[in-house]
Amino acid sequence: MTSSTPDLADLDDSHVTREHWKIMFISGMGFFTDAYDLFIIGVAMHLIKAEWHTSPLADGLVTSTALLASALGALWFGRIADMLGRKRIYGYEVLVLAVGAIASAFSPNIWWLIGFRIILGIGIGGDYPVSSTIMSEFSGKRHRGMMVSLVFAMQAAGLIVGPLLATLLLASGLNHDYVWRLLLAFGAVPALAVFQMRRHLAETPRYQKAASAPANGGKVSFVEGFRRLIARRDLRVRLIGASLTWFMMDFAYYGNTVSSPLVLHALSPSANLITQTQIQLAVFAVAAVPGYFVAAMMMDWMGRKPIQVLGFAMMAMSFLAMALIPGIETLIYPFLVIYGLSYFFTEFGPNATTFVYPAELFPVEGRTTGHGIASAAGKLGGFVGVFTFPLLMAWHGLLSAELGAAIASLVGLGVTLTMLPETKGRSLEELSEAPDGLTSRA
Repeated sequence: MTSSTPDLADLDDSHVTREHWKIMFISGMGFFTDAYDLFIIGVAMHLIKAEWHTSPLADGLVTSTALLASALGALWFGRIADMLGRKRIYGYEVLVLAVGAIASAFSPNIWWLIGFRIILGIGIGGDYPVSSTIMSEFSGKRHRGMMVSLVFAMQAAGLIVGPLLATLLLASGLNHDYVWRLLLAFGAVPALAVFQMRRHLAETPRYQKAASAPANGGKVSFVEGFRRLIARRDLRVRLIGASLTWFMMDFAYYGNTVSSPLVLHALSPSANLITQTQIQLAVFAVAAVPGYFVAAMMMDWMGRKPIQVLGFAMMAMSFLAMALIPGIETLIYPFLVIYGLSYFFTEFGPNATTFVYPAELFPVEGRTTGHGIASAAGKLGGFVGVFTFPLLMAWHGLLSAELGAAIASLVGLGVTLTMLPETKGRSLEELSEAPDGLTSRA
């Protein structure tokens, strides 16, 4: 894209170009790291606990504080990107992420590791509102859902590379102290690879146009931007709906994924860490990865709302089956089928749509702010899920843990039906101006 501002009507009617694919790749690499870290910390903690003999509290903080910090990163970077522009800050979030990943690998003890993962989390959180908004503001209305979904689908690569690299290092015979440090450090590689490309990306045409004709006398303060976003009732409802559904989604998803070694241990208590990692790799490859790309292909055909409703419903059914079928953990293949279905419909469902929705629901002057709030709510949900899932597993095993995930999915389903509009096929400007009632056009 050039730095000049094109006509937005022409932009809305544009087809997907080579430049769109370039922006998708540059924006998506941060989500590679997000998914990679989401999985790899569970493996790393298995090794760290054996080496440092950590307490359950410390274990929970290591796996969950990055999520809590990412909520702060999403709020901060999201608001700043509306104040200063997408281009002026783009790239710095992955630099923060890379610093946190490398520092984590050199941690001398568990408390330093917790501190460095806070830095990592701030960078991860900052990537969500800025990358999604950049892609949505460059895209035409007929392909916007697909392109924003593909940015998020870069997580699929992280979900595959994480367990694959862990398996290779664990099987190499390398000292486990080196293994977990190398696993954590690798998270910096994709971030650093795209830093310069992000810094040279042009400002989005929509932000350029808004900045050239600022409303109401110019720019607003950091805090005032949040207040203005919720001043309109329709935007307030959308914000609550997007935030609640993302909270529920991440509660179920992060709890299950970060604690996957616990889930798979319940399935096969005698399996070693390499075997459990290989099983998780197979589940990701067969179920989760296809789900990401089915979501991208269907996003502009089915629409965001039907996909989110279907996904939450199937997630709830899968989690209920794992919770309520007596002795299901002893039925290896039926369990893996249901476990895999939960992943497929998470990806072909709210894991994709909760990312796409906030990049469309708000006006340009508050778009990254709104996405940042929804992202932060999601990460808070992930924090709660990761912290409580092991406690629920210790309490009543799969029954209590998966029942909690099922309840969260049902709440997400209800909020989607009652609070979120359909956005497919509409320009961002039309969505910004419409007062209410968008659900009438699906």
